[in-house]
Amino acid sequence: MRENEVNDWLYEITPKRKLIDLNFREIWRYRDLLILFVKRNIVTVYKQTILGPLWYFIQPLFTAVTFTLVFNNIANIPTGEIPPFLFNLTGITAWNYFSQCLTGTSNTFRANAAIFGKVYFPRVIMPLSNVITNLFKFGIQMIILGIAYFYVLYTGIKVSPNLNILLFPVYILMMATLGLGLGMIISAFTTKYRDLTVLVGFATSLLVYFSAVPYPLSEVSEKLPEWEWLVKYNPMTQIIEGFRYMLLDTGIFTWETFYYTLGVSVFTFLIGLIIFNRTEKNFIDTV
Repeated sequence: MRENEVNDWLYEITPKRKLIDLNFREIWRYRDLLILFVKRNIVTVYKQTILGPLWYFIQPLFTAVTFTLVFNNIANIPTGEIPPFLFNLTGITAWNYFSQCLTGTSNTFRANAAIFGKVYFPRVIMPLSNVITNLFKFGIQMIILGIAYFYVLYTGIKVSPNLNILLFPVYILMMATLGLGLGMIISAFTTKYRDLTVLVGFATSLLVYFSAVPYPLSEVSEKLPEWEWLVKYNPMTQIIEGFRYMLLDTGIFTWETFYYTLGVSVFTFLIGLIIFNRTEKNFIDTV
């Protein structure tokens, strides 16, 4: 081989990365692997269960019934003109997508250490596959919500969306980026501190009550004004409220809180991406 001959490599793998690096070209190159992971996630979750995919339907329905009995029938929390079951199911549908993105991403490095240590592919594909998988589940739960929605209309109760329904894709994007960003941050820390995995499940169970899922935000302002800031400035509260507002035309919506939530979601995702990229270089030594 001549010394002056130049070798043109098809691909170059290097540990040097930009501070914020989401290489769409490389992700597109590995799109078949991404699709394979999504199919695996969908098929294997309920493969050896009795009810199988029916759990996609059962979980939100049972949760909505429980919230209706406890918070609306026993605690007498009003939901205005909206039937409590539909009110709760709407909030649960949005909450489930966020929480599943968060918990599914938060253990990325530890759960996939074996495959990460053997073969190279863009590591960010793994959390992205979780987000896309959960989008499939979200679509199924939206069908359930749609059935409940039209049943309420059939009974003669007037519910209707408003023009904010045009923001529906933006709300999905905010839930995905917020859950993905937080999940990547937690995943980076679980490589050293394994007990964070347990903490995530516990914190997610508590966070649902600080995100205005089983009650309207106006109830907090009226009954617990000293704690209103804790719920109001939780970005998931604004997403839940916005989700109900555009579908049921009830709740509190302002453009200021919308832009605040959008900014927090994007910022969280960027921070999560930075920490994720820095951790993937040497995580295999600490897992």
